[in-house]
Amino acid sequence: MPVWFQNQMMRAFHQKDRYQIKLLNQCWFFYREKQGL
Repeated sequence: MPVWFQNQMMRAFHQKDRYQIKLLNQCWFFYREKQGL
């Protein structure tokens, strides 16, 4: 997982921003599918 992505996830969790967390999770799963992981 890229460092910038981890930083955004940590920030979203600290702010308890559920919308941001969901958005980041969707982006991450989409990214992984594209990479074939």
